[in-house]
Amino acid sequence: MVRLHPLGVCCYGSRYMVRAMKPERAVAKAAPVPLPRTVTVLGATGSIGSSTADLLRRNPTHYAVEAVTAHRDATALARLARELNARFAAVADPAAYNELKSGLAGSGIEAAAGEAAMVEAAQRPADWVMAAITGAASLAPTLAAAERGATVALANKECLVCAGALFMRRAAAKGATVLPVDSEHNAIFQALSAGRRDDIRRIVLTASGGPFRTWAADAIRKVTVEQALKHPTWSMGPKVTIDSATLMNKGLELIEAHHLFALAPDELDVLVHPQSIIHGLVEFRDGSVIAQLGSPDMRIPISHCLAWPVRMGTPAPRLNLAQVASLSFEEPDLTRFPALAIARRALAAGGAAPTVLNAANEVAVHEFVSGRLGFCGISALVEATLDAAPRQGVTGEPASVEEALHIDHTARRLAADLLPEIAAMAC
Repeated sequence: MVRLHPLGVCCYGSRYMVRAMKPERAVAKAAPVPLPRTVTVLGATGSIGSSTADLLRRNPTHYAVEAVTAHRDATALARLARELNARFAAVADPAAYNELKSGLAGSGIEAAAGEAAMVEAAQRPADWVMAAITGAASLAPTLAAAERGATVALANKECLVCAGALFMRRAAAKGATVLPVDSEHNAIFQALSAGRRDDIRRIVLTASGGPFRTWAADAIRKVTVEQALKHPTWSMGPKVTIDSATLMNKGLELIEAHHLFALAPDELDVLVHPQSIIHGLVEFRDGSVIAQLGSPDMRIPISHCLAWPVRMGTPAPRLNLAQVASLSFEEPDLTRFPALAIARRALAAGGAAPTVLNAANEVAVHEFVSGRLGFCGISALVEATLDAAPRQGVTGEPASVEEALHIDHTARRLAADLLPEIAAMAC
């Protein structure tokens, strides 16, 4: 039986309950975390990692940094590790190891490189781990953090899209705490405290609509990379920004929400909200709708997870509704932005489909940014890969990290094989 977990562990009502407590225990009664809280930041030089580092700098007596990681920007990572007085720093790209080691010379900070180093960083004894590595590469280190019972602030969608059931099951078995960092899921997490799991009718994730929300279909076919990287409200990394432009980002978030909150596909909805002020809504069966509002600044949801179960001050702009003046909403246009419908299809299909979806989308976005695929080709390549995967025997839900990565690799190969045909046909 699904029950409310008031402390948000594995979020709300997950079928893989973690550290289950009686429903009458409220979040407000949770004891504050002893200070300083030890922190590891996976993906420290990216957009989310940089915002997390900003909050850590502003609260030096509250947090001690255990480890920081990056993909290959060794110079920036070494500088950050020194500034935050981290004990361990690692780059995923082995070719960047010497640069990192040189940048840390004389600091006493341990340096490492490679995939195993990413896992080692996650396994080090930090109370709280920011999981902000992008892509399927995040799965192994993020799961490693969960499997030692850490509090995992999950900013990476791909862990739950690639292997959501596996991740939540393992986190529950090890007594981990999973907190959602995405602004939409964090908003839902906050709004869910207004009622019981049994009283939820649906949750609604909001979407800005991206930079092409009002563009005609003919104009969208000619979108350039530079145009797609200009998000109207959020400052994000390039992959997430492109996903927002196609609305695939919202499709991935629906799959993520399915696992985080243990909700069926028909209990999940999307609403376009260009102002990006309301980040998520929960509708209860009595007709009440509870929304979380805030300025479009990722330091707000990050701070909520960093200080949880209490709150901390942030430098984010204060929300002035009189200045905002009006809030508007519209249904997503699935004709001009088919990626959202494709993601819904993968969610409904289950099994390996979400893993295939994510892998194909990563390939498609990379090819678009590289100039080998048009904007419309992104969703076309993802759909074609989803169609081809069952014919290759790729159907079952991954039961291990190795299976998830095998499906991911197979889907990437399929997408690469389909690329020439789709690039010639799309748009």
